[in-house]
Amino acid sequence: MAQTKMKKARVGNARSAARLAAVQALYQRDMTGGTVPGLLTEFHNYRLGATIGDEQYRPADSAFFDDLVAGATVRGSEIDALISANLADGWALDRLDKPMRGLLRAGVYELIARIDVPVATIIDEYMDVAHAFYDPREAKFVNGLLDAVARSVRSSATTGA
Repeated sequence: MAQTKMKKARVGNARSAARLAAVQALYQRDMTGGTVPGLLTEFHNYRLGATIGDEQYRPADSAFFDDLVAGATVRGSEIDALISANLADGWALDRLDKPMRGLLRAGVYELIARIDVPVATIIDEYMDVAHAFYDPREAKFVNGLLDAVARSVRSSATTGA
């Protein structure tokens, strides 16, 4: 995910930074096939809170980042099935670009595994990430897909989105 492609994102907290970094790590894993321990080490040592070129990365909640990356990887088959089940007819997961797959995988993982985080917060946060990389149309797609998944995996899901 090239920094030059990223649009200006709204400033958030350490969990927001962890979500953005997790999407980037999942994208990198999809591109290179790297191991989770290797990715976590690389991001902890060189990205989370670091300055790269003229870009300053925000400090992130490291434990939350680790959970998102490792959890989305370990539960990858389950997550991909939920994403696929909520795509429009004729669409398949492999038709989505790799950054979008990383974004959706992190968001769906959080919906199924982090019941301590409200659905509306999860959807809003991943909408912010989507706005950083995509046009409004794709951000609406993220909203719709995460909302549909939330309704299927959380019995009392109220998204407010």
